Amino acid sequence: MPTTTGREGHDRADRGVRSVVAVLCERATDRPPGLEDLESLGVVFRYCDAAGLAEAVRGARGLMLWDYFSTALRDVWPDAGSVEWIHVTAAGVDTLLFDELRDSDVVVTNAHGVFDRPIAEYVLGAVIAHAKDSRRGYEYQRRHEWRYRETRSVAGSRALVVGTGGIGREIARLLRAVGTEVRGVGRTARSGDPDFGEVVASSNLAGEVGWCDHLVLAVPLTEQTRGLVDSAVLAAMKPDAQLVNIARGPIVDNAALLAALEDGQLAGATLDVFDEEPLPADHPLWDAPNLTITAHMSGDVVGWREVLAAQFAENVRRWLADEPLLNVVDKKLGYVPGPVPPNASAGDASTADAAGPAGGRARAGRTGESGSEDSGRGGGGVGAGGIGVGWG
Repeated sequence: MPTTTGREGHDRADRGVRSVVAVLCERATDRPPGLEDLESLGVVFRYCDAAGLAEAVRGARGLMLWDYFSTALRDVWPDAGSVEWIHVTAAGVDTLLFDELRDSDVVVTNAHGVFDRPIAEYVLGAVIAHAKDSRRGYEYQRRHEWRYRETRSVAGSRALVVGTGGIGREIARLLRAVGTEVRGVGRTARSGDPDFGEVVASSNLAGEVGWCDHLVLAVPLTEQTRGLVDSAVLAAMKPDAQLVNIARGPIVDNAALLAALEDGQLAGATLDVFDEEPLPADHPLWDAPNLTITAHMSGDVVGWREVLAAQFAENVRRWLADEPLLNVVDKKLGYVPGPVPPNASAGDASTADAAGPAGGRARAGRTGESGSEDSGRGGGGVGAGGIGVGWG
């Protein structure tokens, strides 16, 4: 069945096409790879950019955000009354969620699990680069200077990983493999965790960071994590420690971080995420000492787009068969919850993201329209798939 767009897609839907899915792309000519195979199942894809989203979502049952940082859905929400399921091809959903969507029955799924290993490898690289003084090495090479110096061992160093979801756990496993001692930071303290050993409470982050050589941020952006790493936390870190942020920019007070780097209060930082992206060319962080900047790419390895599209395609097949969807986001929490962590109380079940994706069935309608309080998150079963950002 050929792919249709615009008015033609609406007409085909009216003639009995089983399911219409709008696909929001950065450019209307973009196409996620491999979706053609789904057309034989009766799916019509309406590809659009932000300007065409209002028309594309009218009458559509599903919406895929291939342009995963777009906020365009908020503006066309009144046109999206038939949408029952939204899939965003990112682990974080902070740029998607808004009050009307949170309060609706629309099911949201994400790319939970796709980026775990690549991001963990990025963090490992940052840890090694800091220990081996790579920043100064590159500068000496640029200046043609032969400078002998001793560097540190990664084995025996300490890392504090803020966030105990799948990305945080993959980071912990990889760092442990090279001899780094790791602790986690979550909403509640506990011991005996299989990946972190000890998890300390985020409420006492300033009291815990003095222990580590590497503070790694791997949490979703929520009201609880916004500004979590502030001047007090940075002041409590060891002067030879580094900060690594692969989560979201607003988790760090960047003015305080800039001051800490310029004053020598902190030895270094590696940032992949920022308050404003792309980072403006005149932003002072570009010239901060001992700072490594990358363009929000820590999880993007060769072939990642194909993996994202295949993950979405699996959920489309489940959706058509009325089976539980993978990677259902708890819209109130802002991430995919998981089972209760070891030695945690039952009350922590909604905040953990430690083992796998939750299942949910998409239901059409909006809260207040259908008369149902069911959010569409469904039975909470665990299915095949990955694990992602969490705040346990």
